Amino acid sequence: MKRIIVSLTLLIGLNAFAQDHFSGISTSNRVGILNGSENPAEFSNLSKRFEVNIYGLSFNVANNKIGFSDINSDANFEDLLFKGTEPVDMRFDGQILGPGFAMKWMKWGFGITTKAHANFNIIDVDPAIGDAIANDNLILSTTSLNSRNNQRLNGVAYGEIGLSAARTLFENEKHSFSAGLTLKFLFPGSYSNFGLKNLNGEITENLGSAYLTTDSPATLNIAYSGNLADSFTNFSDYGKSVFGGLNGTAVDIGFNYQYKDGSKGYKIKGGLAIKNLGSMTLKDDNNQSTNYTLNIPSTDPLDLSQFDDVDNLREVEQILLDNGYLTQISGEKDFKVKLPAMINLYADFKIIPKVYVSGFLQQKMQDDDGNDQITSINSFTVTPRFNIGFFEAYLPINNNEVSGTNVGIGFRFRGFYLGSGSIVTALISDSKQADIYTGFRWAFL
Repeated sequence: MKRIIVSLTLLIGLNAFAQDHFSGISTSNRVGILNGSENPAEFSNLSKRFEVNIYGLSFNVANNKIGFSDINSDANFEDLLFKGTEPVDMRFDGQILGPGFAMKWMKWGFGITTKAHANFNIIDVDPAIGDAIANDNLILSTTSLNSRNNQRLNGVAYGEIGLSAARTLFENEKHSFSAGLTLKFLFPGSYSNFGLKNLNGEITENLGSAYLTTDSPATLNIAYSGNLADSFTNFSDYGKSVFGGLNGTAVDIGFNYQYKDGSKGYKIKGGLAIKNLGSMTLKDDNNQSTNYTLNIPSTDPLDLSQFDDVDNLREVEQILLDNGYLTQISGEKDFKVKLPAMINLYADFKIIPKVYVSGFLQQKMQDDDGNDQITSINSFTVTPRFNIGFFEAYLPINNNEVSGTNVGIGFRFRGFYLGSGSIVTALISDSKQADIYTGFRWAFL
């Protein structure tokens, strides 16, 4: 467990990337596969008749504890991560857009896309527990624990293939309205979850050791599948197991309205999409998801140093079972996990020729508390944008529930794009977020 927590802090320190994929460019009036990924109705608005996606990469992390100034300081990352009383929240989210193709035919638009996802998260973890496990410089003290939240360590890797269709349903000289749908075929690779809820007890620190006891039974879920059953901290395992077998489906539904400005452009464009309505089933030889009650009496406290050399959840589970702290409630070998269903709502306004401003809201439709739930975060982005056709520059201003407000910058030159949703804030302030994305697509005719 200590290796797991230390690896998470290193991930923040060495790969600090934030949560809004392709921030700024996904609402561009140069409409392509990126726009269709956010709202399938946009496939009927393609700027060119055909588009081929070559690649797209986006890596994001947001946290609520460690800032950029901390990375270059002499401070210990574990001390920073688990300081104070606010629960620790850290989200890593990587997305790869593989080969894709889109086309427009009369009032129709079609697309086929490929994606790979990797998520790695700490959610609502009591800093007292993390500090007791990760740090050895403990003094004589007792810390009370009373958390009703589900404290989660969660990781997932999966791939998807999307088939999209959109159609313009109404159009005249001033207005147009379109709708679209994407059917996603899901290929779960790996999953791992540690969820500890209703923890009421104490941590006693004494001469370099820490002991945990519970005043009342807590509930615990331990689940693992694929490569993450053997190692939760080897980040290469995420890449090795992104595409598993076909074991799930999901749907995106979207709508789009335009107040037109001539035959091609628009003065105002708005969109609404409901995304990721679906789930996938994890199936593997070393699959397991088990729900327990956790009861650690004061007469037999749990020595947290037993987790020092642990790097996977199966070992954590075995230690707790061997000590007699767990009572099984239910369990299953093959289990389902839910995709992060969300609502995307956006509007793009033409201010003057070549200058636009867009607003983009991402609102999750579920709580991250569920042990079978892949996580997401709420965010809102305002993006001023300058577009002269072959070149586009934009300045996304983002606020999300984990790391607060951040400002980024990005550009597109023909089919190539590069940007970040937080680099400006990182350079001038102590941002707790950073991100980077890049890609290339080819549109023609």
